[in-house]
Amino acid sequence: MKRDTTVLLDEKRIFKPDVETVERAHVKNWENEIEKGKNFEAYWEEKAEELEWFEKWDKVLDETNKPFYQWYVNGKINLTYNAVDRWIYTEKRNQVAILYINERGDEEKLTYYELYRQVNKMANGLKNLGVNKGDTVSMYLPMCPELLISMLACAKIGAVHSVVYSGLSVGAFVERMNDANAKILITADGTYRRGKIINLKKISDEALLQCPTIETVIVLKHTGSEINVSDLSGREIFYDRFLEGEPAECEPEWMDAEDPLFILYTSGSTGKPKGVLHTTGGYMVGVATTLKNIFDIQKDDLWWCTGDIGWITGHSYVIYGPLLLGTTTIVYEGAPDYPDPGAWWKIIEKHGVTKFYTAPTAIRHLMRFGNKYPNIYNLSSLRILGTVGEPINPEAWMWFYKNVGKEKTPIMDTWWQTETGMHLISPLPSAHLKPGSATKPFPGVDADVVDEDGNPVPLGKGGYLVIKKPWPAMFRTLYEDEERFQQVYWNQIPGVYKAGDMARKDEDGYFWIQGRSDDVLKIAGHRVGTAEVESAFVSHPAVAEAAVIGKSDPIKGQVIKAFLILKEGYQLKTKLIEELNKHVRYELGPVAVIGEMEQVEKLPKTRSGKIMRRLLRAKESGEDLGDTSTLEE
Repeated sequence: MKRDTTVLLDEKRIFKPDVETVERAHVKNWENEIEKGKNFEAYWEEKAEELEWFEKWDKVLDETNKPFYQWYVNGKINLTYNAVDRWIYTEKRNQVAILYINERGDEEKLTYYELYRQVNKMANGLKNLGVNKGDTVSMYLPMCPELLISMLACAKIGAVHSVVYSGLSVGAFVERMNDANAKILITADGTYRRGKIINLKKISDEALLQCPTIETVIVLKHTGSEINVSDLSGREIFYDRFLEGEPAECEPEWMDAEDPLFILYTSGSTGKPKGVLHTTGGYMVGVATTLKNIFDIQKDDLWWCTGDIGWITGHSYVIYGPLLLGTTTIVYEGAPDYPDPGAWWKIIEKHGVTKFYTAPTAIRHLMRFGNKYPNIYNLSSLRILGTVGEPINPEAWMWFYKNVGKEKTPIMDTWWQTETGMHLISPLPSAHLKPGSATKPFPGVDADVVDEDGNPVPLGKGGYLVIKKPWPAMFRTLYEDEERFQQVYWNQIPGVYKAGDMARKDEDGYFWIQGRSDDVLKIAGHRVGTAEVESAFVSHPAVAEAAVIGKSDPIKGQVIKAFLILKEGYQLKTKLIEELNKHVRYELGPVAVIGEMEQVEKLPKTRSGKIMRRLLRAKESGEDLGDTSTLEE
């Protein structure tokens, strides 16, 4: 049975790249590159040639055991060798690899050569602790250079890393470490956040009481907070002491392309976190290729992705993608609005950031403070902007374009997931852009919008977003849960990867993400995506952020309940409620029946920035909230 999602928003604005952007670009003709990518195995073989392999693959793709696809079969490679070692024999040896900045204004720079030495010392230290290829090392660290060093050290010796976001609670932390069977924990005394120090050691100590597999705890003195001797259990060793005397040379482990690289747990926006397992070769090819071509990484770039390394954005595009390309990556520890809402723009001006990648949630949050802060600073160094994490509504897109990009920088609106490892739908700098659309699948990626039976839906109609062919950076399974891997992602619509998002394609073949399929509203026989309704609210000058859910109604089936964060100076009173009702109906038509609006100070979000609408639904209906381990507050 076909059940399309009703399309309400109709965005017609188109933005074309300027001549300079196209001339600089690695890919000067987007459509030609998409055409080239249709021969997808040949395309991804060519991209793999840009990395250094110890032994070449026998076969690009093995589809024998679907959906357990294998890429670059029998190829031998090492991620850290490609991300660090190979650059020290080139002119990049003394180039800054990592520029660390925190909200207090502290800065630290590590060149590729310095990074190489630190990674090798860490790798040797882990080996001396008995960490072997395939063992799991967990990390509960701030956004700091030592986190990147630890991850790269694991990859160098073939250990599997499992990073736990440093803001998670004890229960979430325990669940992840035990599920991954971690042998070593690397943690710190604390992390900086909005002028405070969060004591990570205390959280670690409490968690470790329930983690029997952890043999050794390496503790980084990051904030200088005092650690009492009575707080030590006897299995700790301090990070600086741990590295003392370790050689600064270490041979890289020859990794099979399909050897595990890391386990990363999903954010929990739709329930219990899942241990997503990524392997080595295909992941490297995918993240390096997408970052290079979507953000057009050049020799003179300073790259800043604001994502936390505790999530996939940080793995792929704070650490691995940039270092595989030999660029300089900024690692920022702190909040976007501390000490004031100009914190990010100040860094962009001071250091001359050229490529900037952040979340729509952060953009909408900063919109609350108006245009003042981005206009204080000189942001002319920026060449390309990007967004990640959820659909960006046209209003936030335009604010970002005008106030940060000064109507000169294209915005790369990227769609992808923890499971995909790399960008799957995104423009390139040479593309024509439509505010709110992620445009088309990346070359070599085959995506579509289908109904519940897997049949393509007509252009302009909403349906399920699916990926029809395998891609290199795809996850290989859910850790120790192959049955769930097949059931959740592959069996619901046989033969394709079901992403869990609703989308539509327009007459130009551009994709518009409409929100999670779990969040679809059912109003008077129409299935309506949350992203469009929320976008309509945010397009009103009083609204900074919005989240909508369906509320039972005896006549309509469901009506919309909206939770609204208003901009400074506004209150949700009768006059504004009437205005918003008219505005949303004007934007979306009579289908958008607003049942209730509620003004809130915050929305429930995962720590990666996604709105947890299921919590709003559960709270509204009085049901159990379920897993809240990744709730921001």
